[in-house]
Amino acid sequence: MAAEKLRDLSQPMDVPLLDATVAAFYGTGSKEERAAADHILRDLQNNPDMWLQVVHILSSTQNLNTKFFALQVLEGVIKYRWNALPVEQRDGMKNYISEVIVKILKHEWPARWKSFIPDLVAAAKTSETICENCMAILKLLSEEVFDFSRGEMTQQKIKELKQSLNSEFQLIHELCLYVLSASLRAELIRATLATLHAFLSWIPLGYIFQSPLLEKLPNFFVVPAYRNLTLQCLTEIAALSFGDFYNAQYVNMYSVFMVQLQNILPSHTNFLEAYANGTSEEQAFIQNLALFFTSFYKAHIRILESLQENKNLLLVGLEYLINISYVDDTEVFKVCLDYWNSLVLELFEAHHNLDSPAGNMTGFQMPMLSGVAEGLGSQLMQRRQLYAAPMSKLRQLMICRMAKPEEVLIVEDENGNIVRETMKDNDVLVQYKIMRETLIYLANLDHEDTEKQMLRKLSKQLNGEDWTWNNLNTLCWAIGSISGSMGEEQENRFLVMVIRDLLNLCEITKGKDNKAVIASNIMYVVGQYPRFLRAHWKFLKTVVNKLFEFMHETHPGVQDMACDTFLKIVQKCKRKFVLVQVGENEPFVSELLTTLPATIADLEPHQIHSFYESVGNMIQAESDPDKRTEYLQRLMELPNQKWAEIIGQARQSVDFLKDPDVIRAVLNILQTNTCVANSLGTYFLTQISLIFLDMLNVYRMYSELISTSIAQGGPYASKTSIVKLLRSVKRETLKLIETFLDKAEDQQHIGKQFVPPMMDPVLGDYARNLPDARESEVLSLFATIINKYKGAMLEEVPKIFEAVFQCTLEMITKNFEDYPEHRLKFFSLLRAIATYCFPALIRLSSEQLKLVMDSIIWAFRHTERNIAETGLNLLLEMLKNFQASEFCNQFYRTYFLTIEQEIFAVLTDTFHKPGFKLHVLVLQNLFCLVESGMLTEPLWDAATVPYPYPNNGMFIRQYTIKLLSTSFPNMIAAEVTQFVNGLFESRADLPSFKNHIRDFLVQSKEFSAQDNKDLYAEEAAAQRERERERMLSIPGLIAPNEIQDEMVDS
Repeated sequence: MAAEKLRDLSQPMDVPLLDATVAAFYGTGSKEERAAADHILRDLQNNPDMWLQVVHILSSTQNLNTKFFALQVLEGVIKYRWNALPVEQRDGMKNYISEVIVKILKHEWPARWKSFIPDLVAAAKTSETICENCMAILKLLSEEVFDFSRGEMTQQKIKELKQSLNSEFQLIHELCLYVLSASLRAELIRATLATLHAFLSWIPLGYIFQSPLLEKLPNFFVVPAYRNLTLQCLTEIAALSFGDFYNAQYVNMYSVFMVQLQNILPSHTNFLEAYANGTSEEQAFIQNLALFFTSFYKAHIRILESLQENKNLLLVGLEYLINISYVDDTEVFKVCLDYWNSLVLELFEAHHNLDSPAGNMTGFQMPMLSGVAEGLGSQLMQRRQLYAAPMSKLRQLMICRMAKPEEVLIVEDENGNIVRETMKDNDVLVQYKIMRETLIYLANLDHEDTEKQMLRKLSKQLNGEDWTWNNLNTLCWAIGSISGSMGEEQENRFLVMVIRDLLNLCEITKGKDNKAVIASNIMYVVGQYPRFLRAHWKFLKTVVNKLFEFMHETHPGVQDMACDTFLKIVQKCKRKFVLVQVGENEPFVSELLTTLPATIADLEPHQIHSFYESVGNMIQAESDPDKRTEYLQRLMELPNQKWAEIIGQARQSVDFLKDPDVIRAVLNILQTNTCVANSLGTYFLTQISLIFLDMLNVYRMYSELISTSIAQGGPYASKTSIVKLLRSVKRETLKLIETFLDKAEDQQHIGKQFVPPMMDPVLGDYARNLPDARESEVLSLFATIINKYKGAMLEEVPKIFEAVFQCTLEMITKNFEDYPEHRLKFFSLLRAIATYCFPALIRLSSEQLKLVMDSIIWAFRHTERNIAETGLNLLLEMLKNFQASEFCNQFYRTYFLTIEQEIFAVLTDTFHKPGFKLHVLVLQNLFCLVESGMLTEPLWDAATVPYPYPNNGMFIRQYTIKLLSTSFPNMIAAEVTQFVNGLFESRADLPSFKNHIRDFLVQSKEFSAQDNKDLYAEEAAAQRERERERMLSIPGLIAPNEIQDEMVDS
């Protein structure tokens, strides 16, 4: 029989087959069938490997008898074969059973299993082995309730469990102390320390400070086997902070710890080597040390600053932490860096507030306040003196370990070669941001020490004493990172020396790799200091000419970085290049345009495009229209000459345009135009007018070529290189027009000039083309046009609708995968129409409006986050506009129930969690509307709903209860009714409404035991915005070249 397959335990068990065998055993079939099933099940129970299948069976079957059979197997192994099992299998089984018990507890305790804690503690006292297992269960329980509960249990349930654990903790505490006093069994002591570690962060403080616990823990710290676990417990205690009540105990704990630590590991230890050569246990100890010091100082550093003996121990501890910060391990360094950042921020804020006291706002000072300020100032000065030496060592550490900024493209690979970076390392970028912030605070605390350390390190690079690629890199990254933190005079003095020394270093150093590293650092540093460059024309000119030199350097990455730096400098200093400077005969831009062909001779096409964008920025700064036009003509001379040649040849023979080299040349010319349009905006009008109509003709011709190729060659023709090239030209044409229209400011006049000629060559072409030949950029171009020209485009919307709507929908609604670019751009276009040309949507026929609504529903059902979000935003826009229109009743009568049903479908489906915020807003909108009385006609169909409801509110309550009861059969009717009533009660208060829905989702089994962070995404975004505002409030913290507002350069 088929059930014989069950005997092969080398594969995961076929659970449906096992279900059938168990059913045969319990069933009413023939005697022979029951006997055969019995025989197989007995054999399985006796098989020594069968218990390994238990977890798989329990998680896969829905049959209670099968579950019971699996549990019998588990019981048999524990009763009769426990000691024969390998250690790892015993541990695995213990962990599994502990997890199951904790899962049961989350449902049963405290309401239906009140005696759980006393039962567990009583069992623990019967033997050391049972005690060890009980500790594991308690540890898991604490972690489940306090660490992993958010998003898995309702807030009320979490609160209940926390209260129960707190009220019964005395029994657990007594058990732990008893074990630590009486047991000699190493595994049990380790299990107890691990359990304590899980509980220490939340238990009432009396159990820590008014019990023998703090006296006992140091005894275990000196024993190597318990050292790491004890240190973790001390770290949890160190992190607690509840006022000054236990200050004396904290000072005592720190003093005892420091004496013990200095005996185990002296502070002058070379931690870098100790970590590199240590065992995993020793490495964990160094990491735990970092966690202990950082946790203790974050919460209690102030109490160590008061007495001299404490100050000495504090300085020793800070020395330990600085030495640990040199360890070459990302996680260890992150822990240290996080603390250094918070400490220097605190020191800086105190120093910053003293220098600019808020209290001195009025025109006079009160003597008493003045005395208080002096006293406070004296305290702060003493505190700064206390930290002066550690902060100086910290500056040295930050300069030595500075992370690589994003702008630097030249890196050392694992083989020691200097190469162009191929992929950004996000962890390094995050680390750079924190280190940069920390170094800015440190620089503000003592500019002299910062400058002295940096210049001393630079002189060692020049004389060769300390020369390595890494040392020069970290130094220059540090110099660049403190831009904006110094006063202008000091910054000028400092940078004159830095740039001079770096240029000298570039001259005296030999070797291509060495020169590439120095070039990279020069470019990074000068790119960070636009204020200095604007104030020093000669330096600015020298630097730009140096960049032009680097543009001929073919070492990987150097040319890219030179072009990037040139663009960054021009964006911040553009006015300087269009003025005639002292000692010059003409503006720099004019000189540059004369030598332009030679400057760009060695650059790749993408680098030339960047160069043209930079020069476009210079021209944009010229206020004289005649000069601006002249400069633009000179800049575009090369591409325009090439364009005129191509169009001239094409007029003689259209086939000339089909040559692949000619197509590439056309593409290159268009890309150059797009870059200049991006920087010039409205002032690009003369240039685009010159090529616009010819460009549309080329667009039309290439489109026909593509259609013919696809029609003749079938679907694979769209993948051929020639068709891809032709499509690139079409896309670039659309991108150029979109860039220009988006940046141009004289909107109405330009819109009237450029939009009508595009209707047939672009829109008509889109409609006529085969799906594979339609460019998604057409959709984004018209979305930009509507967003830009708003209501002025109202008359054009029907034409746009006719050309793109039906044919695009047919492309994108066949499945969720094809034409991904068209999807997002189509819904962005619809949103633009709904926002600015809503009257055009009202004029649609009911069939067309149904198509629109169906497409919106289809969009927010999409699992691609961007498309779903665009669909939801579009839906909100539609709801808002229809509420304000005369068609409000008609629209909602047709679509209210459909929208509600579809939104609940995606809200309660775990694939759409990222849309949670918008789902909530749509539901809130619907429930507020239905209770507002704005809908004067019934939402139910009297023909199919016999019961006449008193109002729409009552009908929607009943409809929603019925809808959710069907979707969640596992939830009882009372729970669903309570949830729906709660929605109506909390509808006016968005945070309460959102929390109410969150709790319901967690309560439903679909969302439990999943990662539900997307349900809290909005709170996380608000936190990020607050952090950005804080950074903007601190001078120098956001680098000058990162501030979006254009710097004024006179």
